[in-house]
Amino acid sequence: MLQHIPTVLVLASGRGERFQKSGGSIHKLHASLAGKTVLQHTLSAVRASGLPWHVEDAGHPGMGDSIAAAVGATADAPGWMVLPGDLPLIRPDTLRTIAEALADCTVVMPVYQGERGHPVGFSAACLSSLLALTGEQGAASVVRAQAQQGRVRQVEVDDEGTVTDIDTVQDLERAAQLLAARG
Repeated sequence: MLQHIPTVLVLASGRGERFQKSGGSIHKLHASLAGKTVLQHTLSAVRASGLPWHVEDAGHPGMGDSIAAAVGATADAPGWMVLPGDLPLIRPDTLRTIAEALADCTVVMPVYQGERGHPVGFSAACLSSLLALTGEQGAASVVRAQAQQGRVRQVEVDDEGTVTDIDTVQDLERAAQLLAARG
């Protein structure tokens, strides 16, 4: 049982420019996928996980700024799981797995078939570093700093949803195929 339950930070403030350049007519998070929007799929999984969550959708200039704002809004949490809103195939059990793994380490990253994915989990020990983030790079600098100290754990997951983000119209079509194959 989780004693220190992290908050899932759903990042939904990006501009989605690559999606529109690929032919999308609306923001990628509002694009339809099997009868719901991309963001609705992501939020459904988060809700089903039973974990606390926060949506950051205030239109920040970069992912680092979004993460810092979301952590600031939930600064009393014992940890955070950074989940971009464009991961509609993420499974609730994967979210719980990452939350459980975070109980005994500083940073947790899911790995699916050798590829690092999301959500990346951070313990409260990362609070000041996360609050200081700015720009486009997200929390990669925090992960690198913790990795140098041997505080990053990779967790193998069987969930293509951890690496299936929607950046282009083609990504959306692929996600629709994967979702249909799930049944």
